[in-house]
Amino acid sequence: MKLAFLGTPAMAVPSLQALFAAGHDIAVVVTGADKRRGRGSEVSPSPVKAAARELGLGVSHSVDDVLGHDIELGVVVAFGQLIRPHVLDEVPMVNSHFSLLPRWRGAAPVERALLAGDAETGVCLMRLEVGLDTGPIYDTVRVPIGATTTAQQLRAALIAVGAEQLVRCLGAPLPTPIPQQGEPVYAAKIHAADLRIDWSRPATEVDRLVRVGGAWTTFRGKRVKVLAATLEDSGLRPTLVQPDGKAPMPFADFSRGARLQPGEFFE
Repeated sequence: MKLAFLGTPAMAVPSLQALFAAGHDIAVVVTGADKRRGRGSEVSPSPVKAAARELGLGVSHSVDDVLGHDIELGVVVAFGQLIRPHVLDEVPMVNSHFSLLPRWRGAAPVERALLAGDAETGVCLMRLEVGLDTGPIYDTVRVPIGATTTAQQLRAALIAVGAEQLVRCLGAPLPTPIPQQGEPVYAAKIHAADLRIDWSRPATEVDRLVRVGGAWTTFRGKRVKVLAATLEDSGLRPTLVQPDGKAPMPFADFSRGARLQPGEFFE
């Protein structure tokens, strides 16, 4: 099948590689523009652009470049850009979305599923429409969320499932898609303020926040990241923390170094 692939971050790379290995003719790869991805003034390509170059594929930063190539299907994985109606009118597209649609449409479905305490999530292969994740579904694969699963672990599982799903579904004619059923729930982007720990909340909620990654609190007026914690009968016990400007350390080492006073804890 002659494809266009549209994706940008590292999480989209396995799907590109899997489709290429399966023998699909990938006529063009569209990805985000080069940008600074660390300190310094030099710019670097997106992970998808770097992977496409290694595979010898043509790369563009303009969605309109999928036009005029007799593309049979566009495949969208974590692209992060708007695809306008005039493109969709000419090139049918599918989108690999990491949730059980219509639950968690939008920018942060993995994190929101974890924060909500969902028992499972999954990957939906859907027909792309102008609306935000509104298209009908071709295929769904469910993935459980364990009691200690982190967002990083969950995302890795979904990436692998999504790549396998694309190869399987595009290896045969796509079935008639089924409209989404149920009440939509939107996965708003996660901001730093969302990740601040409120220690008055139930321990299970704080635990989920830590497992999302990036959770933070303050101690004596300075920010401290809580990188890992364990749930115990009496509450949540941090096990790995990172004080501002320092390397990650076991909480026991932090506690000794800070010389915690009786009853003193994070703010």
